[in-house]
Amino acid sequence: MPVLDDADREALRGTLRAFIEREVLPHIEAWEEAGSFPRELYHRAGELGLLGLGFPEDLGGSPGDSTSLIILCEEFARTGSGGLIAGLFSHGIGLPPIVNLGTDAQQRRFVPDVLAGRKIAALAVTEPSGGSDVANLKTTARRDGDSYVVHGSKTFITSGMRADLVTVAVRTGPPGLGGISLLVVEAGTPGFTRTALDKKMGWWCSDTATLYFDDCRVPADNLLGEENGGFLGIMQNFNRERLTLAAMAVAFAQVCLDDAIAYARQRETFGKPLVTRQVIRHKLVDMATRIHPVRTWLYQLAARIDAGEWPIAEICMLKNAATQCVEFCAKEGVQIFGGAGFMRGARVERIYRETRVLAIGGGAEEIMKDLAAKQMGL
Repeated sequence: MPVLDDADREALRGTLRAFIEREVLPHIEAWEEAGSFPRELYHRAGELGLLGLGFPEDLGGSPGDSTSLIILCEEFARTGSGGLIAGLFSHGIGLPPIVNLGTDAQQRRFVPDVLAGRKIAALAVTEPSGGSDVANLKTTARRDGDSYVVHGSKTFITSGMRADLVTVAVRTGPPGLGGISLLVVEAGTPGFTRTALDKKMGWWCSDTATLYFDDCRVPADNLLGEENGGFLGIMQNFNRERLTLAAMAVAFAQVCLDDAIAYARQRETFGKPLVTRQVIRHKLVDMATRIHPVRTWLYQLAARIDAGEWPIAEICMLKNAATQCVEFCAKEGVQIFGGAGFMRGARVERIYRETRVLAIGGGAEEIMKDLAAKQMGL
């Protein structure tokens, strides 16, 4: 990714803020209650280059670096909807394997339409039998002439119902990491079906699904990279996804603090603003105290990644620290709001419901600790 200067980043923030004010905020409550947002939003985001942020410009992308992805999360967090971010930007995990492992023909076939908002992309790794244990995935793909015959299922897949193309992790070889490949499965492929998962704690307006592959014949031309060489693409994807999830967590924690401060200033108890109560001021200070060091760490890691480093242990630890930060801030935010924080319509209420998914997605908290320990040689 090309590194942006401060002027470019501020221009991006202005573009994002105007887009969200115009296209999202007037509708987000209705979308959450409806459990979906319109496909047209992809097209509108694509027109502004928001979907292409950080992707190669010759494929329809726009300049962007790790810090610009943080800015995107900060601005979209103002909606209070993690589901919107997850759904609108599901290509952020669906397309990188195509860009990193795919041939020029594959890239030009799949990527431009997604970045323009004409098509939707998703990633399918998690299975009903396991999530973080990628080495033991069970969905198989057997080569048969000029096709792979895929059999198995994936679950908890963001944009799983509406995706036009899904990057699917499959087993083409022996057990373990060395037997995994990545295939692009397109909507309408015979043997590919899906079922919506709509009874969720949070991320209501995000489309989530279970995918089924029943003797699904996928063209061999849709194999990304070498057969049995897909694990590296998955791991590269996880690192970027974990940084993004950390950025979302920190951004939502800040929203909780901002809303709690605003509410405490206008809410009166016993004839005085709530913010005049020392216990409330201390809660607000505690929230800020949690946010500041994690945000600093986030921006520092982003700069190191853009300089060519991949400090995997620190990314894992940051993700855990960020999700613990948002859990604390959401809890305190709801507490300060009191009964109003228990009612739908308050951003702190929705963020409170959505904190756990950030600690589970992209690698569960426990897996992050173990991976960090291994990276530290422990």
